[in-house]
Amino acid sequence: MEDILKKVQEGSLSIEEAKEQLATYEDLGFVKVDHHRKKRQGFPEVIYGEGKSVDQITTIIEAIRAKENDILVTRISQEKADGILQKHPELSYDQVARIVYWKAKPSNQNKNNYIAIICAGTSDLHVAEEAALTAEVLGSNVRRFYDVGVAGIHRLLDKANDIQQATASVVVAGMEGALPSVVGGLVSHPVIAVPTSVGYGANFQGLSALLTMLNSCASGISVVNIDNGFGGAYNAVLIDRLANKK
Repeated sequence: MEDILKKVQEGSLSIEEAKEQLATYEDLGFVKVDHHRKKRQGFPEVIYGEGKSVDQITTIIEAIRAKENDILVTRISQEKADGILQKHPELSYDQVARIVYWKAKPSNQNKNNYIAIICAGTSDLHVAEEAALTAEVLGSNVRRFYDVGVAGIHRLLDKANDIQQATASVVVAGMEGALPSVVGGLVSHPVIAVPTSVGYGANFQGLSALLTMLNSCASGISVVNIDNGFGGAYNAVLIDRLANKK
């Protein structure tokens, strides 16, 4: 702000240009893009793709890119991604995570710190990869530990030492949702549990896993909503950033 005011005083920046730079959001008619979110929360605004048209998404992307911020668009189908990439070929699309993204600059996080993304089974991969890619775009290092569900607990125990070294774990599981409780009993860092809608009838589209995680007897577990890989990763990245400040 001081730099902007100095430029106005020197005459190198007009009052209108200064007002534009100082604005906290940009009104595009159908949306108000929050340009100050990175200053308040540490990350630029993330675009939730479901329910938005390709034109709406690309317009928001252009506004965010103009401020040289990273781009993260979640819940994007292949068809919608094709339309977005036609207009913005510099962006990337991950079909498994269903995310369109672009990073302005590489992460400068401590390479020794990482978030563990732990996935019970292959059917949970969409949610696990949404979490993993979100964490990477937001600047954290990630290590993936997939297909380590409780039906074959030895697969998890083989990776226990590596998981214990993480700053936080995001544990993704459907069915009965027992995996976060097991991980919570093995580690000394926060565990973010993400229930998925994977499972048979009595799973109730993820409600069974959600209730199991909420009722976990292991300490240090927080739970986000069903299939919310993004939310789990976001919380883990906040923890990871605090760990990197030490």
